[in-house]
Amino acid sequence: MTATDRSIELVNAAAQAAADRLAHDIIAYDVSDVLSITDAFLLASAPNDRQVKSIAEEVEERLQKELGAKPVRREGDRDARWILLDYVDIVVHVQHSEERVFYALERLWKDCPELPLPEDAVKTRGKAAEHAALTGADRADGELS
Repeated sequence: MTATDRSIELVNAAAQAAADRLAHDIIAYDVSDVLSITDAFLLASAPNDRQVKSIAEEVEERLQKELGAKPVRREGDRDARWILLDYVDIVVHVQHSEERVFYALERLWKDCPELPLPEDAVKTRGKAAEHAALTGADRADGELS
């Protein structure tokens, strides 16, 4: 079984919305062969809580406006460290960069096929590492730049 056309349409719109809000490392997996509850996972991250929330809001607004899709469940708003938007066909995970590294969802789903994404979303790959290097967040000695 593979992701439905509707799921792919939702993933692409959500990925573009996340890219437009400057999300980092956007990637999508077709999880339909291993999960019966959804077809695809979209992962995106941001370096701060405010941006996590902004990305999730843009995804939600764009999917509603363009495709008439509303999430059946939204979790994680209070802390804005990991916001989950469940559209049944797809699940969007917008994570703070630290949570993204800690939970490493990519490792869990690495055996699932990656879904093609819009060019703007693909260009976000490696942005988290680039941002960390620019801000000194990846320095092991704990010193601030």
